[in-house]
Amino acid sequence: SQQGCDPFAQTQRSKLQHRRARINQQINKEMRMRAGAENLFRATSNHKVKETVALELSYVNSNLQLLKEELEELNSSMDVYQNESESISVPMIPLGLKETKELDLLVPLKDFISEHYGEEGVLFEKEIKEFMELRQAMRTPSRNEAGLELLMEYYNQLYFLDSRFFPPTKTLGVFFHWYDSLTGVPSHQRALAFEKGSVLFNLGALHTQIGARQDRASLPGLNQAINAFQKAAGAFNYLKENFSNAPSLDMSAASLTMLVRLMVAQVQECVFEKMTLLRAQNDFLARLQLAQEAARVEEVYSLVHQTMSQPHVKDYVPFSWTTMVQVKSEHFKALSHYFAAIALCDCPAPSDAELLEQEKAFLQFHVTMPEGPSLRVLLQDLEERRKLGKAHLKKAIMKHEEAMRIHGLCKILRKMDILQEVLSFAHKRSLSKYSEIDHEEDFFETGEAPDIHPKTHQKPEIKSPNFSQVKVTDLFHRLGPLSVFSAKNKWYPARRVHLMRGENGFGFTLRGDSPVLIAGVIPGGCAAEAGLKEGDYIISVNGKDCKWSKHAEVVQLLKSTGKEGVDIGVITLQGSECPKAVDRKAAVMSSGSGMVKSNKENSRKSLMNSKSSSTLLVWSKKSKRSKKSTYSGVPFTAVGDNEAMY
Repeated sequence: SQQGCDPFAQTQRSKLQHRRARINQQINKEMRMRAGAENLFRATSNHKVKETVALELSYVNSNLQLLKEELEELNSSMDVYQNESESISVPMIPLGLKETKELDLLVPLKDFISEHYGEEGVLFEKEIKEFMELRQAMRTPSRNEAGLELLMEYYNQLYFLDSRFFPPTKTLGVFFHWYDSLTGVPSHQRALAFEKGSVLFNLGALHTQIGARQDRASLPGLNQAINAFQKAAGAFNYLKENFSNAPSLDMSAASLTMLVRLMVAQVQECVFEKMTLLRAQNDFLARLQLAQEAARVEEVYSLVHQTMSQPHVKDYVPFSWTTMVQVKSEHFKALSHYFAAIALCDCPAPSDAELLEQEKAFLQFHVTMPEGPSLRVLLQDLEERRKLGKAHLKKAIMKHEEAMRIHGLCKILRKMDILQEVLSFAHKRSLSKYSEIDHEEDFFETGEAPDIHPKTHQKPEIKSPNFSQVKVTDLFHRLGPLSVFSAKNKWYPARRVHLMRGENGFGFTLRGDSPVLIAGVIPGGCAAEAGLKEGDYIISVNGKDCKWSKHAEVVQLLKSTGKEGVDIGVITLQGSECPKAVDRKAAVMSSGSGMVKSNKENSRKSLMNSKSSSTLLVWSKKSKRSKKSTYSGVPFTAVGDNEAMY
């Protein structure tokens, strides 16, 4: 059976969840009190009352502030997910998993099996329990590949649950309860799409935790972090494109857009770190490239910050996230100016052979041209290079200071020593470089350095989840092939028919397999006499279940009957009775596989919007209808490419 991760982690996380939910209840209570007090304040003209109410309002407001800070601290426990390595890496932002309540499907599914499928529900208890165990395990996935596979396995299994038990017109009557990953606010819906979407969200969140745990001081660790954040972006993006109307804020389009951008920015930051590891940094062109990479990181974090400041997102995103993103944006802007200065001041003037290449790179380096001499002169004149380098350092130092100032505004970030260390190290490095190139006899006013043009050598990819990598088998396989035995199809109660064989066989034509279809009934023949109809599916022969049987197996069972005849169990789909003559001809002409295809397309229904139907394509079961249909020893007339008369 499936294993989630250790129970200790589960209790830690559920404690976190309960605290989140509790704080939210308190916040809601205070908000109601505040609304009441504000109304009273506006309504009264009595000064004494006004004073009392004003006092109460200030009390409520400070209470709200404290509660929001407490919630904030819970959501920013990033250290839980960071790696334990000694080396300094800037912390990344991981997401907590959405929690869910336990779900008991035993009774609803057993009832549906007996009502809809006409089978005894009690015979499927093992399968239902297996499904529930898988759901239980998926609540606490381990933070590794096995945990990701567990979530995907459950997600894929939901496709079968959907097809088997969720008819397009009615719900199963069970509620799926999930908590918002940031606020802990509970939501519930009957739609299975909410369950699917929440699992998809957790797939993305788990990728963020795996990404944040990597040791980014090594190349393999960096590549794994890049991969994890790209896959997280892919999961959130897929969720945004295929599910709408989610009842919880973390799955709203605005939040998901923000999360996708945040993940892309974290990838871009890793790409910058990768370059600092790989490149020989004393080379002029490599330093220009680093400056442009840093400018690109700054640009994507600025975009994230804008997205986090939008109306529907602003009050929802933890303040520490918004601050962290803003700090990184300033920090990388400072780094872009620092590397520009280093390229200018620490590299020798180019030789004639290098000049053309350096000039070409430098032409596209600044957003606007620096004031002063032409680039060619500038590159060859060490004094001019020092001047421009000094201007870049001045800007770098301003930005470092701004990053540290913003960092200091957030109580939670102030506790993160690592970030503090990174910022002050970069600041000191720029300061010491400045004092090194600053000459006492400098009388020129240091100019304004133009910004660096953002450019990256590795664009982040948004990697959609690949559900087909985790193969699952339909737990409810015994109910029969999905092409017929699905929630959307209805059929009349199964009929038992006793057939004797006449001199011309049984008098019907059969087609396809799993289940075998009676494609035609000869008027006046044995089959017609016994009441078999064209379009009936054979589900048993002499008590042996034939729902999944191949064409040849059913024919073999029929052939082996003696004088006493044979008992055949059949069902008729509702709405499939008496096809018109034209349809009959078309059915004869079509090959069996075509029939399954159309069946499969119909069985794909979406609960939320038409878009999500395409997402289920990956799960379609390949069940080609067999072409084998003529058998020696049984009299038949060829009536199509894969039908035979028996």
